[in-house]
This record gives sequence, structure tokens and C-alpha cells, in this order.
Amino acid sequence: MRSHYCGQLTAADISSEVTLCGWVHRRRDHGGVIFLDMRDVRGIVQVVFDPDTQDSFAMAETVRSEFVLKITGKVRAREAGKVNPEMPTGEIEVLGTQLEVLNQAATPPFMLDEFSDAGEDVRLRYRYLDLRRPEMQERLRIRAAVTSNIRRYLEEAEFVDVETPTLTRATPEGARDYLVPSRTHPGEFYALPQSPQVFKQLLMMAGLEKYYQVARCYRDEDLRHDRQPEFTQIDIEASFVSAEDIMQLTEGLMRQVFSAVLDVQLPDFPILTFDDAMARFGSDKPDLRNPLEFVDVADLLQDVEFKVFSGPAKDAQGRVVALKATGGASLSRRVIDGYTEFVGRYGAKGLAYIKVNTLADGMAGLQSPIIKFLPEAAVQQILERVGAQDGDLVFFGADKANVVNDALGALRNELGRDLDLLAPGWAPCWVVDWPMFEADREGRFKAMHHPFTQPKGTPEALLADPINTYAAAYDVVLNGYELGGGSLRIHDPKMQDAVFQALNMGQEAQSKFGFLLDALSYGCPPHGGIALGLDRLVMLMTGTAAIRDVIAFPKTQTAACIMTAAPSPVDVHQLRDLHIRTLEREAK
Repeated sequence: MRSHYCGQLTAADISSEVTLCGWVHRRRDHGGVIFLDMRDVRGIVQVVFDPDTQDSFAMAETVRSEFVLKITGKVRAREAGKVNPEMPTGEIEVLGTQLEVLNQAATPPFMLDEFSDAGEDVRLRYRYLDLRRPEMQERLRIRAAVTSNIRRYLEEAEFVDVETPTLTRATPEGARDYLVPSRTHPGEFYALPQSPQVFKQLLMMAGLEKYYQVARCYRDEDLRHDRQPEFTQIDIEASFVSAEDIMQLTEGLMRQVFSAVLDVQLPDFPILTFDDAMARFGSDKPDLRNPLEFVDVADLLQDVEFKVFSGPAKDAQGRVVALKATGGASLSRRVIDGYTEFVGRYGAKGLAYIKVNTLADGMAGLQSPIIKFLPEAAVQQILERVGAQDGDLVFFGADKANVVNDALGALRNELGRDLDLLAPGWAPCWVVDWPMFEADREGRFKAMHHPFTQPKGTPEALLADPINTYAAAYDVVLNGYELGGGSLRIHDPKMQDAVFQALNMGQEAQSKFGFLLDALSYGCPPHGGIALGLDRLVMLMTGTAAIRDVIAFPKTQTAACIMTAAPSPVDVHQLRDLHIRTLEREAK
């Protein structure tokens, strides 16, 4: 139907007759001349209708925003002074001679341009309109380009694309499963996969050696701006590899994608141990653009009378740290109170601080509600240790180590943004040598990654001291976001059995993973891999703040699709076929 795309017309097309198809992005009537900004998938061009073409002009008077049109006309240069340098087609316009309305449109519920201030609930309800906006289409194009480059890179490295089942059985991946009832097996359920973890390991046991998949995964968990109940990950697994092999492959993949899609050359990927990351930044996904670091000061505060500090300082499970905010002394009490409320969301009971107004004046040059409780020598030692200067603000965290890490780690990120401390560009890194297990409040162990991760050491050493066992695990982090996690996998049945024992799985291990244990006994090669979050990667590459902006049809933070009204009640006859009754329906 068309001869050209709107956004591809240039000065080289001047004097050419063209036929365009698309939507009316904007209509303007200037003194008897009608201007239509025509939009299609390639961009926008200005079309002019004047009264000399009576029929087309009359038709142009009736069109409105989002009408679907077919227009024929002649390309011409814009008049001097009317060139629009902000527009790729700003040097030219089309003088319309014929106009056909392919479809009319109701008035849209919001403006479909970059200035739209519609709330997200409205945008998601009318997602098909939201996706017409050029910025949304550009994000989806970038997503497609990222996926294409990932596939190309892995296939050139001889990885084979294999689809794994999406109807499987529940596995302990750390989040709730989405369950699917079976009609043919009454009272039994499939689970949608949280990841293809078990199947990709079985592919290694099958001798495939190099596998990848752009995999859809599902987790029924509380949502955040960078999470969705259904998401896409780049799943990679290989045999006869070391952790360094997988890390080098991943770095090469990310460099290729950033170079091809954004023309960006990523810097080096420094390697941090998990313990180092937590000690310096209180986070296992540190944003290395941020220069702020924790400084442990427990040794300076163990003997002070102020129990808010001395208690955690003497507690083997406690931690006391200082966090110097460069230039933070200019922050008002109101802003600091806001930070106090902020860290409270992470379990902190308060937020102590010292403002350094004039360091040379000693205690008189400091401003703080806590220095009256602290010896002058301890205060001076703290300021010296953190390298405080005039104009700095020193925050303190004192509590159980996990509370301090969570609260001050989150505060570090807030301060980096609020004080404009973040270096420009990209800061990738690796976090390696993760603990194999973490303990819940009842002292029960759970795997930090998953129970198929290769521990460092022997099965006997693991069972003797599970909580101090480390894993051959590695996460790749970019600008404070975890992009992917991976590890070497267990290939020895004895080690897998030891991990299941440490997790106190007992007969559950055999009932859930008997097939995997059997497979391990038939000659399993050493193997490892990684899974990268495609949605989160594209979110960062497009500069948006939420992964919903890079998913065509996302869910809300309550895991609902308000466009299709899903989830929704199911007809009682369907439930009967599935051998299901609902408590809510029975109560009614």
C-alpha cells in the first residue's frame, strides 16, 4: 500500500511522488493550510494540505489524532526558516494530493507522544495505544536487537538453542511456583518453571556440551520495579568449563551487545568476593559508580557507654559502620529525617550522624545529636578513619550485620544519587565466592543460589560446617543491578547428596529429584553456566526505571493485567473438569 516509510524520507526524495500509510500523530490548522504529522513504525513526517486540492483538503479537515490514513503526495523542501533540526525528516515535507481514511479513531485517553504524563495504570489499560508512542517502540526495537545479538554471539560460539518444558514439577528455587492443574491427573499439578535449571543440567548429562535458550520463566513473588511474575532470561550452560570460562564468555557477550546496539565499549569487569562486597558496600550488587564505602568502626566503640553503639560492637552477629557522605553537611534536618524514615524500611531503628562543619574546631566544629554520648577521642578516631573533611556528613549503622548491610547499603545508593556522586557511564563487576547456605530465623539452611551449585571443598567438609562453606558461584552486576547469576554445578552424586542432607531434605530429595540423582550416576561431566535477565538488561540499556517499560504487555505490581482483566474467575464447568473447587466460591 505504501511506497515509502514516513521516517525514512530525506532531502534525496525531493520532487518524488510518495505514498505513505500510518497514523495522524498531530493535526494543525494554520490559516487555511492543514498540517498533519504522519507517524509510522519508522518515524514522523509533516504532510501539508492546501485548498488547491479541494477533495483532499476537505477530507483533511475531518481527520483527527490517531486516524489511520493513506496519503499520496510530492516531497518538497521546507521553506527557509521552517526547517526543524529536532526532527530526522525536518528538512522536508510532503505536499498531499490524495488522502484516504483507512480507519477512524476515538479520542485517545492520553497523548501518544514523549510529553505524555498519563499514569501507569492508564498506560497499561490501553497498552496497545501506549505502544504506539515512538519511545516505547524504540525500546522494543532495542530489546529485539539485544536478543538478536545474543543469539548470534552464542551460536557463533557453537551453543545450541534448545527449548525446555514449561509444564514441569515444583522445585525449590526460592520463590513460589505458579501451579497448573492437570485435567488428566486429578488432584495433581504442573508448575511453571522458575528457571530451566534442572533441564539444562540434564542436557549436559546428555552430552550436548553447549546449550542456550531465551527462556520464559515464572515466579510468584512480591514485585518491585525491576521484577515481573513472568520474565525472560538468557540461559547458558556448558560442559568441561571453569568458572573463569563462563565469566569470560559472559563478558564477551555483554561487550558485543553494548557495542553493537549502543556503540558503547564496556570497561573492565573487576572481581569482588561476596565478603568484600558486603564489607565495603553492604550489598551483593554494588554500584561501583558510587565512591561511598563503609568503614567498620566497631573496635572504636566497644567500650563506650552509649549502648546503641557498644551493644552491636560487642555482638558477634553485630556490626557498626560509618558512611561518609562527601559534601553532605549541607543537607537539612528535614532531609536527614527523610533518610531516617528510609532506613527504617530496612529494619534500622534510627540513623545516627555527625555533621563536620569545621574540623579544626574539634568537637565545637561538629553538629550531631549523639556526640554528647561519645568520648572525644573516639569521635576524633572515627573522623580520622573515614577521612572526614569540612562539609562532610558521617552516617552510622549499628545493629545486626544483616540490618546494617541492608539499611546502610540502600542509604549509600540514595546518597549517591541525591548528592550527584555517581560517575557517568557503566560500571560492571563480578561478585564471586558466595556462601553456599544462609540460615533463616529458625536456623534452617537454604541455598544462597540453588541446591545444585558446586560447593568448594569435600562433601565431608560441607556437612561438618555448612554455614562456612563457600560455593563456586558468580554474579554479574551492572550499575547496582544484578544482571545474572551462575555457578559451577554439582556433578558428583556424593556431593549432591551432601547438599540435600545439609538442607535437611531427606526423602523429599528423592521424591523431587530422583531422576536427577539417577542421571548423576551415569557419568555426569563437570559443567556450569549462567542466567542473564534480559528484561533488566534492556531496562538499563534504554535508560528507563522499570522493566515494565521494556516488556510489551507487562503485569502491574499486583501481578495483574488490567488490559485483559487477568487473572479472572473461571467458569465452574472448567473447574469441574480440573477437579477443583474454590473456597471463595463455596463460601458465597
